[in-house]
Amino acid sequence: MPQLSAKARARLPNSAFAYVDADGNRRLPIHDESHVRNALSRFNQVAFEDSAAKERARARVLRAAKQFGIVPLGFITAQLQATSGSASLLPGFVTLLMTDIEGSTRLLHALGSRYAGLLASVRRILRAATRRGKGRIIDERADEFFAVFRGAGAAVTAAVAIQAALEQRSWPQGVRVRVRAGLHSGRPNRTALGYIGLPVHTVARVCSAAKGGQVLLSGEALAACGAHPPAGVVMQRVGRRHLKGLPQATELFVARPE
Repeated sequence: MPQLSAKARARLPNSAFAYVDADGNRRLPIHDESHVRNALSRFNQVAFEDSAAKERARARVLRAAKQFGIVPLGFITAQLQATSGSASLLPGFVTLLMTDIEGSTRLLHALGSRYAGLLASVRRILRAATRRGKGRIIDERADEFFAVFRGAGAAVTAAVAIQAALEQRSWPQGVRVRVRAGLHSGRPNRTALGYIGLPVHTVARVCSAAKGGQVLLSGEALAACGAHPPAGVVMQRVGRRHLKGLPQATELFVARPE
């Protein structure tokens, strides 16, 4: 594939790219046959803002493939495997991370059309921390984010890193972005619709109980960390709380940097 220089790339219109994010960053050029083939092979390496953006980019790549007479059988197979329900979910005992943005409606009113860019930036921070912890993104919708980790320590480290990155970031119009983060460990059921079961309801309630900027975890998540918490993180007991819809009180802890 011929190398696309920065000058040549700049001359291309947005329509020559399969994906343009909310900040105007352009990825996956599809203006000629060789770049379409490259876009097909690299598609799953791109961190999309949300599932809708990924679907739009997928449609553009497939249209470009058709235009250049490319039959993308391998690409279609990979996409079907990547979205085949429970096949993409970690089995067994896992740690779930759920977050949402505190005061998202207030931020939307304050920022108007700029809120979309803020949300995209928050999601990039969430995704990056999840990838570093070798977690998997389960769902992203509106201001909510849901991920799963094999190790509880990695999940805690990711959640603490998310809060630090959000705190250090400068936001439009000087607004402050605060995210609630909840963690819980258990054995959710895998289905074609995603994870279901009490562990999913529990992590959602733990997240709702957190304050903006706080990482709150259940006693089960703490126990899953083992005898020693992740390096650079301290845990503080909050106490037992009756969370809405859960049959028993939940032991809660706050995780924060040392």
